[in-house]
Amino acid sequence: MEPKSDLRQQRLEKLEKLRKKGLDPFPHNFSRTHLSAEVLQEFKDLMVSERQVRVAGRMISAREHGRSNFAHILDRTGKIQIYMRQEEVGEELFTLFRFLDVGDIIGAWGSVFKTKTGEVTVRVQGYSLLAKSLRLLPEKWHGLRDKEIRYRQRYLDLIANVHVKELFQLRTQVIRAVRCFLDERGFLEVETPVLQPIYGGAFAQPFVTRHKALGIKLFLRIADELYLKRLIVGGFDRVYELSKNFRNEGIDRDHNPEFTLLELYQAYADYEDMMALMEEMIPHVAQEVVGSLQIRYGDHVLDLTPPWKRISFFDALNGRLGQDVSQWGVRELRESLAQREIEAREGIHRSRLLESLFDAVVEPELIQPTFVIDYPLESAPLAKRHRKHSDLVERFEFFTAGKELANAFSELNDPLDQRQRFQEQMKLRRAGDDQAQVLDEDFLRALEYGMPPTGGLGMGIDRLVMLLADAPSIRDVILFPHMRQEKF
Repeated sequence: MEPKSDLRQQRLEKLEKLRKKGLDPFPHNFSRTHLSAEVLQEFKDLMVSERQVRVAGRMISAREHGRSNFAHILDRTGKIQIYMRQEEVGEELFTLFRFLDVGDIIGAWGSVFKTKTGEVTVRVQGYSLLAKSLRLLPEKWHGLRDKEIRYRQRYLDLIANVHVKELFQLRTQVIRAVRCFLDERGFLEVETPVLQPIYGGAFAQPFVTRHKALGIKLFLRIADELYLKRLIVGGFDRVYELSKNFRNEGIDRDHNPEFTLLELYQAYADYEDMMALMEEMIPHVAQEVVGSLQIRYGDHVLDLTPPWKRISFFDALNGRLGQDVSQWGVRELRESLAQREIEAREGIHRSRLLESLFDAVVEPELIQPTFVIDYPLESAPLAKRHRKHSDLVERFEFFTAGKELANAFSELNDPLDQRQRFQEQMKLRRAGDDQAQVLDEDFLRALEYGMPPTGGLGMGIDRLVMLLADAPSIRDVILFPHMRQEKF
């Protein structure tokens, strides 16, 4: 087999020969009348009317058969066969076909018929090369499975794997269904800053940049929360944002440094209202996109039919460990984590240790849809204290298939309490917790003007798509996931 570099050189030589013949291998446009699926659907009418069709796409197969040529071209709806005879297209066009390769993008026009094997085919009257492919498609490209190639060169993945294209069409449908659901309920879609002078709204490290003209440090947002709450202060009762957020953290099956998050806030509501909203929204989206509330994910069949199970944070943790973990201090938590070979850096607060333990022993067991409610006070500095238990906050996280999909609060709107919580977070930062939240004076000033009781919700869109698409990794549902830099 010839080296790929030699094959590329052959294609370059073909490209040069085409140009010497006065042909443009990269013309500006092509007027397409039909997609391949439309030709198949309208075949009878096209046959009777003898109407010409103009199709275009990537050539994925080609074979010579004496004085005729067969090829298949692939477009976004599927593939269609084309057939040309030398006496019908002329010697020049027929000969030029030898300068084409699998991978080239072509346009062809002609009438339709069925071959002896029953395949709907375009009988070519003419064709144009629309883009010359200089690189050979990977071996067995029609079943490309090398994840390194698939994620780095998503364009090849989309060419090779029909199901991948369908998955990303599903992703678009999910986002559209979420938007329609919220729009119909009076939520206003807004845009808040991606570059922020003070980052906040989550426990995470930011990406840092610098604005030359202003001479200031800026951060890519880790969450939209504090800006969306400013809009609630300003009088918008229901707002949401579907946006990219950025967190300078590790990469694994559930995490990518750049991800899509839905955040919404509703005035005069609390976390109970947010649970009710989720129990309505997720089934609505599932029904719209996949047509069922019974979803297969891996080895499990998930039933999204509400109402969903509710369990408190400590009840869930105590039930798994058989002890009252709420009474444990930092030492006991560190010992328990160490037994499970889970690293816990110095300076990490007790509430973060509790959540690490929860993630290890409880989260993987939460298969069917479950609200875990009422978290330790220190775990959510932007949430209201629980109305019955002052050492807890009114917070829930939503889990299914062993993954967290959403986080929500009864939002803290007492500016004095909020300042104190921020100050406690700053102490944790000084003690070594680099993910503790920072104090935002402008946000506190906004709260001092008065924010109504508010329920807030953040939901990972990528993870929702993973769920509905039965995708095991977040990289499968992000078109261009982050990876280590490639060496050329």
